[in-house]
Amino acid sequence: MQDNTVFDSQDVNQNKVFGILAYLGFLVLVPIFAAKDSQYARFHANQGLVLLIFEAAAYFMVAMCRLILFFVPFAGIFISALLGFCIFCISTVFIVLGIINACSNEAKKLPIIGEITILK
Repeated sequence: MQDNTVFDSQDVNQNKVFGILAYLGFLVLVPIFAAKDSQYARFHANQGLVLLIFEAAAYFMVAMCRLILFFVPFAGIFISALLGFCIFCISTVFIVLGIINACSNEAKKLPIIGEITILK
């Protein structure tokens, strides 16, 4: 479900860069601390933080899969590499979607993980 929240246009114009930074890995900390009064930057910072946590958890699971499949000669390497590539592709799509939304002054939630709220 896509939720289009309407924000103050002045808030959006002043904090668009923070919305973009929110999707670039650990740069999510910049809008969290530098634009904490902006609802627009906070929305995108929440989406970026959820994405970062999702990526960290997914790559941790891939690392555990590599450890488990270490003794399976070719299949273990292939499966873990394939999982890592799939996570990379999904993360890249989510990052691009988030940046496009932030650039176009929209507050659309990311698919699948967008409903999670960490920052209020």
